[in-house]
This record gives sequence, structure tokens and C-alpha cells, in this order.
Amino acid sequence: MRIRPVRMARWSARHPWRAIVGWFVFVLLCLGAGIVAGSNPATTEDFWVGEAGHAESMATDGGLQRRPTEHILIRAGSGPLDPERAAAAARDLTARMEALPEVADVAPPVRSKDGTALRVTVVMNGAELDGRKNVVPLLDRTAQVAAAHPDLVVEETGSPAISKGVNDQRGEDLALSERLSLPVTLVILLVVFGSVVMAGVPLLLALSSIAATMGLAMLASHLMPDPGVGTNMILLMGLAVGVDYTLFYLKREREERARAAGRLSPEALVELAAATAGRAVVVSGLAVIVCTATLYLATDVIFSSLATGTVLVVAVAVLSSLTVLPALLVKLGHRDERRAAKKAARRAKRGAPARTTTAKPENGRIFGALMRPAQRHPAITLCVSVLVMLAVAAPAVGLKLIDPGKDTFSRSIPAMRVYDRLTAAYPELLVKHEVVSRATPGRAPEVRQALTELGRRAQADPLFARTGQPVVRTSADGRTSVLELAVPHPAPSDEAIASLDHLRHRYIPATVGELTSVDTAVSGDVARGQDYVHHERDKLPLVIGFLLLLTFVTTAVAFRSVVVGLLGVVLNLLSAAAAMGALVLVFQGTWAEGLLDFDSLGAIASRVPLFLFVLLFGLSMDYQVFVVSRIKEAMEHGMTAREAVLDGIARSAKVVTSAALVMVTIFAAFVFLHLTEMKQMGFCLAVAVLLDAVVIRMMVLPSALLLLGERAWRPLRPTRGKDTGVRPAPAGSAAPAGPSVPHVG
Repeated sequence: MRIRPVRMARWSARHPWRAIVGWFVFVLLCLGAGIVAGSNPATTEDFWVGEAGHAESMATDGGLQRRPTEHILIRAGSGPLDPERAAAAARDLTARMEALPEVADVAPPVRSKDGTALRVTVVMNGAELDGRKNVVPLLDRTAQVAAAHPDLVVEETGSPAISKGVNDQRGEDLALSERLSLPVTLVILLVVFGSVVMAGVPLLLALSSIAATMGLAMLASHLMPDPGVGTNMILLMGLAVGVDYTLFYLKREREERARAAGRLSPEALVELAAATAGRAVVVSGLAVIVCTATLYLATDVIFSSLATGTVLVVAVAVLSSLTVLPALLVKLGHRDERRAAKKAARRAKRGAPARTTTAKPENGRIFGALMRPAQRHPAITLCVSVLVMLAVAAPAVGLKLIDPGKDTFSRSIPAMRVYDRLTAAYPELLVKHEVVSRATPGRAPEVRQALTELGRRAQADPLFARTGQPVVRTSADGRTSVLELAVPHPAPSDEAIASLDHLRHRYIPATVGELTSVDTAVSGDVARGQDYVHHERDKLPLVIGFLLLLTFVTTAVAFRSVVVGLLGVVLNLLSAAAAMGALVLVFQGTWAEGLLDFDSLGAIASRVPLFLFVLLFGLSMDYQVFVVSRIKEAMEHGMTAREAVLDGIARSAKVVTSAALVMVTIFAAFVFLHLTEMKQMGFCLAVAVLLDAVVIRMMVLPSALLLLGERAWRPLRPTRGKDTGVRPAPAGSAAPAGPSVPHVG
């Protein structure tokens, strides 16, 4: 399929109002269709992975699946707990909870060993993931009981309450990131363009692209369920690439305008910009989409949602830059012409001479200083830059992964503070392993006996809690049996992980594992996390292999150079590795906790490295495409390889750095959020983009290309004609057409 950005821009430029109205109708239709269709949320089954997923599947088939559960903690406001008052509050709570349709069962109160607290456990109706949206009535009842017994502290926690708190906090964090990033982005654009209107255009298109993508994502969720994380990525990437693509296009149009010096119409200028920046935007967007699509190979509902959100928002951002942006530029161009004509008329009336404009240099002193080492000493610059990047990447060798569970959530969430008090009084509630066995109905007594023996052996292990006689639940059809074992250690701890290892490799093989034709598996918080991490590690080589291959093919085909394709892969690897090293250095230790306001997990959230590796490749391709496009254009217009490299880097340095600052601002805003996982993502992305734009694109890339010379541009096939397909209609005498770019298609 051949992509014709020039034709699209030409039509948009000649029919600006149709294009503008059509774009906003498209946005409203997408958003409206999404709202009407609604979102299809992921279910518990969508998260099943590995042995833990198999265990949960067997338990669900037998009707013994995990239910959403809340714990209400009753303790004294001051002094010792009065047993009679606590019992009265528990009876009041039980009566109120049992009247709710969301409640399936209320267990009898359980007194803590030290006598300082009373616990009431409430089992909710519905699936495990439904608890978050159904927990509000329970929280209201708990608040009513607390108000009715002011001498006691009555507070609630549990996975549903914690999930609701995390969800609420995520919403507040996203609003905070918008308040931080939008003003700073606007200031950067004002500095770049010196005009409020021109600075507002990128933000307008980015926000409208986000709105359209939100609707499309709701529709897409009916094909791939939405686990609730796609919105974060749409906002993050939509603002970043939406502003970037518009920025590149706007800067190119202004360059063509300065070159034409009033001799070309706004329509012709837009076509010239489309022939260069428009095609580069298409190649860049396709590169990001291709890179991100490799996440589907991970066969994980969260990665699939993140990939879908990113692919959709990048595609919509590219579409906006090829359709509505040319129309807006034409309207703004005619407005500027009218203003210039009025100013010229006023000056003529006063008898003042016509004002002349002097072309501004492409880059200032800062950019010149950054580019000078590569220009004068490419070999030394290349070696030093690569060594610095490798030094930053070195800590990545010690990368440790962890699946962040509720123990890692921010304590600013009220339910988490209650959770800490609950588990301090009842440590057996920290972790539960669930051993699930399935056999023929006639073997139920045999399976129960083996599971009971397993429980006795496990409770003799100091890693497990001693909770009395093991209790085995059996399904109504006698096929499925479940044993729960408590562990008095947090889920991410070494002790909890060791207890899972003992259970799977020592106690099960010696008991129920000896029974023939009995299928046994372990689930629970620890098993879920460990199996998820192992699942991602198994998929990592496949995803990275395809990522490297597709990145090479995309770059090599776009620029018709095997060497440039290989160089792009190597530089992207270097950039991603350095960002990962910085991430491990900052977040895996404790030295930066006070600086960035987080509690170190001693590891990196398991989803972060794979997702960031893929996304960083896509973002690096952004700058690779725009910089190399400039170099290739210069070569096609007669410059030597050395001249083309210096000219292309000089012409793209300011706009690439400005775009990078926008991205860094957007990503860095996530460092101020509460969720450690989001902090890690935002920090890593911000560091990666900054290193890529400054070190890779202004030092490593030009040094490498200068050393390679003409050898870097050996084509896969002869370059076809230099005609870009632009046929501008000059307003006055013709001005030189802008340079061409590699054909995309």
C-alpha cells in the first residue's frame, strides 16, 4: 500500500473547512460510538497465567473460586479494648452487612491473640474483580457503625477496598500529571514558536486525538478486554507523540515559508511540508506502531491493552497531522498574510520603508557546542559517548523483577493503612496459598486425606502459620478439593516465595502428588506473582527478537540502507539499555527514596522492563526517522555524505530537542505520582528520551555516520526519481521547492 501524505495535504489545504469540520466530526463519532458501546472490562479469567492460572481454573469449575473478601477491624480508640463494647459493635456490623445484596456471608468475630482487636470477615457476592465496584455500600455500613460506636475505631480493608483506593488514587494522579505537564508543554511550545496560536495548535490536535482514541479503545475492548490500564497509556503517549508530530510538521512549514519569502501561497507551503515532514511523520508513526505491536506476542491482557492504546493513539495522531493540520496551517497562513498586508499598508501611508526580515540561524550556541565534538573528532566522540552510555547501562545487569501486589501500594490510601494494622494483629492474613486438586468424584475422600496430610506437614514448617487443623473444601460434585495454607510473611518477601517453593517441590510431591490421575496446582498471591514473572521472562526473547527484526526492516526499507538499519537497531539498544540502567540505579536501591518520594521495592515492577523496552524502541525510532530523513534529503540534493550529515543534524537539532523536551516534561510528570510502577515508567521514559535526543542523535549518530561516510548509504535498490509529487501554485514568482525525502510505501 502506498501512502500519499502529499495528496492528503493537498486536498486538506484546498478544502480547509471541510477538513477541519470533518476531523472534529470524526472525533465526536469515535467518542460517541465508544460511549454507546461501553467498555468491556477484563475478567478474572483474563489474568490467569501459568500453574496459578490452572489452579484457579480448576477451582472455578468446581465453584470454589476465590471470592472478594473484606475485613472490618474493631479496636479501642484509646486504652485496652472493652470486649463487651467490641462484641456489640460486631453484632451491629453483622446485622447491617447481612442486609446488603452485595454480601454473601458474614463470619463470626475473631479476636486477635493479644486481645487488642476484633475482626469481622465479610464475603461478597460476584467475581473477584467485581469487588472493587461493589464495595462502596460495605464501606458506607462500616462508617455508620463507626459513627454509632464513637468510643471504638471501626475501619475496613480488603482487596476490594484497596483496589478501589488504588483506582481513585490513579485518577487523582492522572489529573495531577495533566496539571503539571500541560502548562510546561505550552511554555516550551511558546518558546519554540513565539506565538500563542501556533503553540496551541499542537495541544489542540493532541487532546482531540486522545479523545478520539478513548472512544476507539472502548470499541476495541470488545475484541480484547480492558484491564483498566489502557487509559493511562493513551493519555501519556497521546500527548507526547501528538505534540511531537505536529511540532515537526509546523517547524517544516515555517522553514518553507521563510525560504519562499512570500512568493508561495499557504497551500503550496503546506504541500511542500507534507512532502518532507508529512512523509517522515508517517514513517515514524508506522515505526512506533510496529514496535509496540510486538507486545501482543507476550499473550498478556495488560500488555495487549497497553499495545492497543498506544497503536490507536499513534495512528490517530498521524492521521490528524496529515488531515486537519494542513487545513489549520492554511487558515493561519491566510490570516498572517492579511495581517502582513495591513501592516505594510500602514507603513506605506506613513512613508516608512518596507520591513525586511533576516533569517535566523538554524541553531544557537548550545546546539553548536553539542554538535562540535562529533564534527571535529568523530572517532573520539563516538568512543567516549558509547562508553558513557554503557556505564549508565551497567546497573541493568543486576535487574531484579517483582510482581507488585497490595503490599507495595502507597500508604496514603486509607485501606492500606488499615491493612497494615490488620496484618499486624492477624499475621496469618498476609498470604494464603491455595492448593487445588481435581480427580474423579469417587476419589474425594482419598484426595481430602492427602491434602490434610499436606497441611499438617506444611504447618510444621516455620515458613507457614499454625492455624489449627487443616480444612479442605470439596465441590458439590466431589471432583475438586481446595486447601488453604496461611503464611505470616508479605507476598514479595523471600520467606513467602520460599514457602511456595517448599509447597510445590517438597510437600505436594510427598502427599497428594503421589496419587495417580490427580491434577494438583497451587495458586494464591505469591503463586500469581511468581508465575506472572516467569511467564514474562519466557516471552521476553520472542518479543525482543521480533522487535529487533521489525526495527531493522522498517529502517532499512524506509532509507534503502542496510547499514542505516543496523545502526538504528544498535543505537536503540544502547539508548534502551542506558535507560534501564538508570532505572535500576535509582529505584532498586534506597538512596533516592527521599528525593523521588517512594518506598523501594528492592526490585523493578515485572511489567516495566518489557513494556519500556518496546516503547523506548518506538520512541527512539521517532528521532531516528526525523534526523536521518534530513540527512538523506541533503544527499539526494547533491551534498557529500559528510556535508549531508552535518547539514541534516544542524537542521533537525533544535526541533528534535524541542520535541524531546516536550516528551520529557510529559513523562517526568509521572514521577510525581503515588504508584511506584508509574513512577518507574515515567522516570525511565524521561531519561531515555533525554539521552536519545542529546547523546545518541547529536553525538553518537553523527559520529558513526561521519566515520562510515558513503558506505552508510549503500541502497537496497536504486533510488527512484527525486520528484516529491509536489506541484505548488505560487502566489508570485516561483520559489525553490523543498527537498525530497525517501519514498514511503
